[in-house]
Amino acid sequence: METVNLGRSGLRVSRLCLGTMIFGTQLEQDAAFAVMDRALELGIDFLDAADVYPVPPSPDRWGRTEEIVGRWLCDRKPRVTIATKCVNRVGPGANDVGAGRKHVIEACEASLRRLRVERIDLYYLHHSDTGAPMDETFEALDRLVQDGKVHYIGVSNFEAWQLGLASTVIAERRLARITAVQPRYNLLSRTYERDLLPLCGAAGIGVVPYNPLGAGMLTGKYRRGQEPPAESRFGWGEYGRMYQRRYWSDRMFDVAEAVAALAGELGVSPARVALAWLLAQPAVTAPIVGASRPEQLDDSVLALDIGLTSEHLDRLAKVSQPFV
Repeated sequence: METVNLGRSGLRVSRLCLGTMIFGTQLEQDAAFAVMDRALELGIDFLDAADVYPVPPSPDRWGRTEEIVGRWLCDRKPRVTIATKCVNRVGPGANDVGAGRKHVIEACEASLRRLRVERIDLYYLHHSDTGAPMDETFEALDRLVQDGKVHYIGVSNFEAWQLGLASTVIAERRLARITAVQPRYNLLSRTYERDLLPLCGAAGIGVVPYNPLGAGMLTGKYRRGQEPPAESRFGWGEYGRMYQRRYWSDRMFDVAEAVAALAGELGVSPARVALAWLLAQPAVTAPIVGASRPEQLDDSVLALDIGLTSEHLDRLAKVSQPFV
């Protein structure tokens, strides 16, 4: 497994990152351990979590994913890079949510306890919080870095203007810089190519995209005109309806069918083609891949060996052009 620098930082991570958001719902502890064990065997030593996981989120499950990952870290003692996030609600109190100093610092300390680690390698804001002053937020994150509780900071679900504003605040106050962004980026969601990804490239910020397979739409397992299966991510109640709004349309199926057609020509899985496309994008550092079974990671890793030609990339870019 190739390792790369996360942006222009000195932190080196595997070319793929393991997502853990279903640990505690779809996967209980033993199954989650098996997935993490296989990831490590394959050389994936970069893990992504969040204090609000698992999904779909629920007050009785907040923090469960971090607890499972923490028990695995304590049992296996692997040399891995751990990323997690804060900002979403994780308690009933007025300050159990958001990017204010109190919540950011207390959320980090709670994640450290659940993960059973002394420090978090990469700590993200899960999304922006307009209710908290940006200087307060990034001063709190800088304090965590200065206190040795966090090595690097990142942001998730930020628009380009928000990243630019945050970077200005950080530069003015000489705070810990943003090392990584985590956008929703795939063949069905390419709008970040307009501004965010060029900004990251220019600023030396790593890009760790989530949803590389469009919630499974790009795996080829769904069919146009059929109802989403109840057990799929698209069938998870209100959370599933959110995914349907994102990905369940005829134009999305046009892309999924084009990916499947190319996969058939190459003799590989559609998921591998979709992931190979993402890996071929110059701004991308390490896509986040999930798995409900260990063997699914084997297919993800094989995407690293697919050399999509310029003709292949052009075909995929053309069919997905409506989503730029």
